Order: sequence, then C-alpha cells, then structure tokens
Amino acid sequence: MTFYDEIGGQATLQRIVARFYEGVATDEVLRPMYPEEDLGPAEERFLLFLTQYWGGPTTYSEQRGHPRLRMRHAPFRVDAEARDRWLTHFRAALDDVALPPEQDAQFWEYVTHAAQFMVNTAD
Repeated sequence: MTFYDEIGGQATLQRIVARFYEGVATDEVLRPMYPEEDLGPAEERFLLFLTQYWGGPTTYSEQRGHPRLRMRHAPFRVDAEARDRWLTHFRAALDDVALPPEQDAQFWEYVTHAAQFMVNTAD
C-alpha cells in the first residue's frame, strides 16, 4: 500500500490542494506568483504532482515530464516570507483533512523540505 492509498487517495489530496489554494488566492505575497487569471490550472498541476509523488497515478509526468520544481519556480522571487506563507496555507490544508499523526508528520516533513528547497532569494 502506498502513502497515497494510506491517506485516502485522490479524494484526500483534492481536499488538501483545494484548501491550500483557497489560502493562496487571497495571499498578497503568493498570488502574484500565479500569473494565470484562474488558479485552476495551477491547482490541477499541483494535485497531479502530489498524486504522483505519493504513489498514485503518474499523470503528472505523462503530461508535463520531469517536475523540475526549482526551474519552474525560478522566475519568481521565493524568499523566506514566501516560504513561510506557503507553509501556513499548507498547514491549514493538512489540518483540515486531519490525517492520522504519522501520515501528517510524513506529509509535513516533505512539504517543509520542499518549501525550503524552493527558496531562491536571500532576505
């Protein structure tokens, strides 16, 4: 059984990603990093990425190739404030789905590492 299966698969990830983007939509630091008028395409890409990362279908790679996360985020100023705001919205999303403590800790460990990895601008 994959982590994807353990946490409830697509339905759980959809709830996490939707809640996360609710926060991003009103965040004055993060929202400018999403140039599309509608956050829907970004939300879908993130959902596909997390689905694949955690052991679900590989649709992300089939549609977009290798994630190249740092490269895709390079055009945007990602500093400690942006990282912290991103994590704030992600924490709220994880809290909303109330994963079991072990799965929550594993998910949180990954996203905190990933958020730090995306920082490309010193304070």
